[in-house]
Amino acid sequence: MAELGYEVIGVDADPDKAATLQAGRAPFYEPGLDDLLAPHIASGRLRFTTSAQEAAEFGDVHFVCVGTPQRKGEFAADTSYLDAAIDALAPHLTKPCLVVGKSTVPVGTASRLATRLAERAPVGEAAELAWNPEFLREGHAIEDTLRPDRLVVGIRSAAAEAKLREVYAPLIDAGVPFLTTDFATSELVKVSANAFLATKISFINAMAEVCEASGADVTQLAKALSFDPRIGGLFLNAGLGFGGGCLPKDIRAFMARAGELGVDQALTFLREVDAINMRRRFKLVDVAREACGGGFLGRRVAVLGAAFKPESDDIRDSPALNVAAQVQLQGGEVTVYDPKATDNARKMYPGLGYADSAFDAARGAHVVLHLTEWREFRAIDPAELGAVVAERHIIDGRNALDPAVWRAAGWTFRALGRP
Repeated sequence: MAELGYEVIGVDADPDKAATLQAGRAPFYEPGLDDLLAPHIASGRLRFTTSAQEAAEFGDVHFVCVGTPQRKGEFAADTSYLDAAIDALAPHLTKPCLVVGKSTVPVGTASRLATRLAERAPVGEAAELAWNPEFLREGHAIEDTLRPDRLVVGIRSAAAEAKLREVYAPLIDAGVPFLTTDFATSELVKVSANAFLATKISFINAMAEVCEASGADVTQLAKALSFDPRIGGLFLNAGLGFGGGCLPKDIRAFMARAGELGVDQALTFLREVDAINMRRRFKLVDVAREACGGGFLGRRVAVLGAAFKPESDDIRDSPALNVAAQVQLQGGEVTVYDPKATDNARKMYPGLGYADSAFDAARGAHVVLHLTEWREFRAIDPAELGAVVAERHIIDGRNALDPAVWRAAGWTFRALGRP
């Protein structure tokens, strides 16, 4: 928003995060974000605080961007952080304003929060709610914010629409589609998109299971399918499956909400989508065990990757770390390396071993597992890596490496869904 020309104040309940941001550093890795923060903080256009009252007095439009994680022991989303954010802001709203939800939520949440906001704000219904889901991809968040493929806003009044058209005028003028809907539809757009993407990923991974049983090559199958304009090639890469803080918990919350609405049968297919995704992790462990001669005891295993995807340090529901932990539990000596996520992984999985480079991780390894498709890993010279390992076995969990190049360097190469 500062880049679009607005005066912006950011609020976080964590003083350390607010201080880090005010110093021009993001508390997580996102390519280009620090470079975007610095000039706007220096100019005074962007600043950070822990005071909801300061934000309420300052802002005409308030974006609420807190997380909605999966509840412990349940599939449903935990909206308590969202409720807390509204409760912190509302008592200080003494002038007409627009509060805009960005979080991914169960359908029906916005309507409930609109009532909660009006009841708690001194200005009453003049503190209006709108819902504007985000469609950000980690690693591409700046591009997805400044050049999105669409803007969706759930509104209840012409005034709310006019205000959001004003806020997003630079993007609308650049040709970004602007769609207005009711609250429920705007909430469903995000979870429906994530459910569709998860389904597409699990579809090609289900085909990988068939390919493994029949001797077919899932990468060639996916390439052939991608030329069909009705299908396309995006999200059609078979491998270890999806993870992160969005797709897994969002499809589970979607199923839970469908059950609450009495239409759980409509989304039962998502249970199999989730199951296929988890099976890929177990399959990779099986392939790694086979490469180690049938067991992990006394074997060293190098894991390349800890983040759930490249260009991120996010390890939430990371398939790579899930596999690493399973191998360790079965007796393997595991060493992990990731260009950005090693520190986060070490905090969450302190029992695993860690290295400062791919070569250090692979030193003395009996098998190397490529589990996050960083460019750095694709650029590794197989011959040079072969000089430091105990045995030249590599398993490509992301179908991102060239089998011919690795085999020519003397490696046994395996990948999910390929002969």
